[in-house]
Amino acid sequence: MNQFYFKINLNKFGELKKQIENEKKFFNSLVAVFVILLMILLGFVYYLQNSLNKKYSARKALLTHINKEIDKYKRSGQDLSSKDLTRLTNISTNRIFWAKKLVALSEKTDNKLAITHFSYARNTFSLYGITEVNKNRKEFDLINEFINKLKDNPQISGDFPDIGFVKSYRDKEKDVEILRFQIDCKNSAKSKRGRK
Repeated sequence: MNQFYFKINLNKFGELKKQIENEKKFFNSLVAVFVILLMILLGFVYYLQNSLNKKYSARKALLTHINKEIDKYKRSGQDLSSKDLTRLTNISTNRIFWAKKLVALSEKTDNKLAITHFSYARNTFSLYGITEVNKNRKEFDLINEFINKLKDNPQISGDFPDIGFVKSYRDKEKDVEILRFQIDCKNSAKSKRGRK
């Protein structure tokens, strides 16, 4: 005799219900994450807008202040005098570009001598340096050679055409005999203009 057996799963409805609940939880989690991200994004946009509004207000206040100053000068009728214009011209034409001069100075200074410091006063650019005293070498020839290099460099001699030796003296530094010297780079044209 053949017997047939049937297996019936009575928990099918329970599994389906559990799956629906899991999907519902997942959907609710997605909605919650979306809402949180949306809130963060809206907060960031609000912060940016608030920051831009503050900058805009500050710029608007500055522009209003500048316009008031311009109106004040227009009403006062103050104009630049010829003396003011002369001063402005002198500032723009007689200015010295120090960065280029210092680069040129470093290029012309070799390892046999060193510039210890420099100063600028009354249209004179003074260089103070040292060189080691050596029996096989004449220090003054080395200083003259350096002066000639400065005269040949248009970055330095362009503003200071009168370059010359001022003084020197012997000294000792850590048991080494050295010669300290001073070279002045003058702009005689400017100093004459200043005296007038």
